[in-house]
Amino acid sequence: MEECFIKTPLGIAKIIGDDEGIAAVSVLNSEEKETDIIPTVLEDCVIQLREYFEGARETFDLTLNAQGTDFQKRIWQLLLEIPYGKTESYLQLSKRLGDIKAIRAVANANGKNPLWIIIPCHRVIGSDGSLTGYAGGLHRKQWLLEHESPYKQQSLFNDLA
Repeated sequence: MEECFIKTPLGIAKIIGDDEGIAAVSVLNSEEKETDIIPTVLEDCVIQLREYFEGARETFDLTLNAQGTDFQKRIWQLLLEIPYGKTESYLQLSKRLGDIKAIRAVANANGKNPLWIIIPCHRVIGSDGSLTGYAGGLHRKQWLLEHESPYKQQSLFNDLA
């Protein structure tokens, strides 16, 4: 497996993958040095993540190789179906899975997602609209949802200068 570290607006991201695809993308709470030379197998992922943060990309076109149970992979596939700029609750995910009682298992699988941003687990919220647990930290989840929001916050006083 190859790895690299890139700077994002939310901290340093670690990317791991090989010829089989991208296995993991995570944001670190430590200060790693940004990688000088990106391994060839990770170049597309780095480019697409940078485009995402620049606001020029809404979906990813990468070969993914996330390791998990069959159940986790089913949930991660459902997460990939949540459109950019939209959110869905754990309850809605459970309903789409076909088992409303699986809400805790769905939440657990969501939390085990190894592909930060690419599999958009940040788009899952509580049924009451609250931001619920997020492995990268709630401040990052909020930032990502605001970044994807079609309704950008503007100052009320733009024209008063």
